[in-house]
Amino acid sequence: MNMGTFAFKMPDIGEGVVEGEVVEWMVAVGDSVKEDDPILSVMTDKATVEIPSPVDGKVTKVIGEAGDILPVGVVCIEFEVDGDGNASAPAPEAKADPAPAPAAKESKPEPTPEVAPAPTPAPKAAATPAPAAAPVARAPGTKALASPAVRQRAREANISLDHVAGSGPAGRISHADLDAHIAGGASGASRATPMGGRARTELNGTESMKVIGLRRKIADSMIASYSSIPHFSYFEEVDVTALEELRQHLNATRPEGAPKLTYLPFIMQALVKALAQRPECNALYDDEANVVTRHEAINLGIATQTDRGLFVPVVKHVEAMDIWQSATEMGRVTGATRDGKAGVEDLTGSTFTITSLGRLGGLGATPIINKPEVGILGVHNAKDRAVVRDGAVVIRRMMNLSSSWDHRVVDGHDGATLVQLVKTYLENPATIFM
Repeated sequence: MNMGTFAFKMPDIGEGVVEGEVVEWMVAVGDSVKEDDPILSVMTDKATVEIPSPVDGKVTKVIGEAGDILPVGVVCIEFEVDGDGNASAPAPEAKADPAPAPAAKESKPEPTPEVAPAPTPAPKAAATPAPAAAPVARAPGTKALASPAVRQRAREANISLDHVAGSGPAGRISHADLDAHIAGGASGASRATPMGGRARTELNGTESMKVIGLRRKIADSMIASYSSIPHFSYFEEVDVTALEELRQHLNATRPEGAPKLTYLPFIMQALVKALAQRPECNALYDDEANVVTRHEAINLGIATQTDRGLFVPVVKHVEAMDIWQSATEMGRVTGATRDGKAGVEDLTGSTFTITSLGRLGGLGATPIINKPEVGILGVHNAKDRAVVRDGAVVIRRMMNLSSSWDHRVVDGHDGATLVQLVKTYLENPATIFM
């Protein structure tokens, strides 16, 4: 049967995306794949995408390792397929290498030594994964690195990735690592000394991890924001006692199928009313063109922590939603983001961002602006505290708000006024709906 080469180019995976960073190859040279099998996980500045195989075939070449940047339109993988393949350019190029081979035959001794050493390291490299599987105990506070597909498999198999040894860069867990674990190859997961144990051992090990993928995207974004935007921050506390009563009442009487309300949907609705009064805060600043664009649409980014890093999914046109619609759409985009299923549309287009520290609480923070936006609101945990009301000490439910503003285009008075408006709406929750 006639066999040909199929060269697959990095596809266009979203509007404005010109390159992607290799997160994980799910196949290797020699693997047989079926059409639509996942072959590559790629991260752009907007989302992480799994790329499926375009054909049935055998992998003959892969290009790029984890952390490498592949431009759209560049060949990233080649397959041996039935038939002629895509006989455009890549196939002849692949056969261009053997062309010098006849000339090389005259000086056989030179190519031969180059080929001979290759098998020699191979057995040694094969011995490396065995010890690599041993360091399952990760540094405290670090999370296992794995692609969304691997995490999905682990969830379905009820396996904690914290107990799986990764053989990839920075300990990244591949499908093969998960297979080995399931097969029993990494069963001795955690050998840490139990809490309260008497024996204490000095630890001197270190672990170097290449900053790639989302971590690098976050780093670049934070540097761009903090180095170019003169931040000023403003803090306020809010009495949410009445809001808590309303929230509990609405949850107890919510329509069938409606989501349970947290504080965030109320804050979103309060922002709709407040930003309508302070339009300079609902804006994007193009500092290269020196143009500030104020938006009528209120598209709220919701900073969301995932096991892959920090993402900002967007609830669009909150001004056209009621409290239940706000909660439903927020749940959809944040849930899709945590599951690694959010598309480019869900992760772009925000005009203002909310970041919530949730149950971690804290008294205050200095959130970094989601450039090119001009403001961000930080929400802290609500707690019962002793406060003075009318000369008496009473227990009230209090919540702290933090905010940061781009002082180039938002004056301190304007940013503070926006926060005060939000405070007024939250302390008098009936006015949110008037």
